[in-house]
Amino acid sequence: MNTAPANYQRFTPLQRAARYLVYVIMLASLFASLRTVEVIPEFLYDAPTQMADMFERMWPLDVAAYPGTIHQALMETLNIATLGTLLCLILAVLLALLNARNVMPSRIVNWLAQTCLVTSRSVNSLVWALLFVAIFGPGTIAGVLAVALRSVGFVGKLLAEALEEINMGSIEALKATGASMPSILVKGYWPQVVPAFFSIVLFRWDINVRESAVLGLVGAGGIGVVLNDAMNLFQWQLVATILVSILVVVLLAEWVVVRVRKKLI
Repeated sequence: MNTAPANYQRFTPLQRAARYLVYVIMLASLFASLRTVEVIPEFLYDAPTQMADMFERMWPLDVAAYPGTIHQALMETLNIATLGTLLCLILAVLLALLNARNVMPSRIVNWLAQTCLVTSRSVNSLVWALLFVAIFGPGTIAGVLAVALRSVGFVGKLLAEALEEINMGSIEALKATGASMPSILVKGYWPQVVPAFFSIVLFRWDINVRESAVLGLVGAGGIGVVLNDAMNLFQWQLVATILVSILVVVLLAEWVVVRVRKKLI
């Protein structure tokens, strides 16, 4: 008896129609975005010439300006990133404990903590910096607070996930012995999340070094202030030197993070 070969299809006709509809919507959104942005073709045609002219103005680097102008601003940027990271741990650890369901069983408290973490992550560091510059005035305080509040959501979320993934056997054993909550946190939770904790903090510090470099553009201190002044005065050789210095600092921060993680984890 002859049987017709089975005709296997990856998607049903309805699924294929849905996929084509998604493609059409994506293309329509792209064209609508291009019309909204109002790109001027003349600027695109002239961009290579303007870029080449800018590179010519940036060369040679103004290396002589580094000791007196750039170095102190770079150290200030590193201080902003470090202090902001350390300050964020106060709120991040508390919110992580309140957000972890195996630590705090109350769903209302979980939701409130999660709302705080989402709020912190949803606001860009430049927006936080603008807010604190308006409150405290220009300077490093605004930069430190902006970095700290931006980092709370990142550190708190990842730390809460690390807490929820631990082995609860040792926690149940400590509870059975009548241990207090602080003792359970120190003896049960903390040893299991130490590697994740240091990994998260070091990774966030690395990110904060990069973000702190641009906070000065809105007056929050650091190398961004010097960069903004140099750009406003059309000192392109100084601008190039600042950009190279920022690149070197970011690469060094990346190297330090990798080395420290290997030692601690």
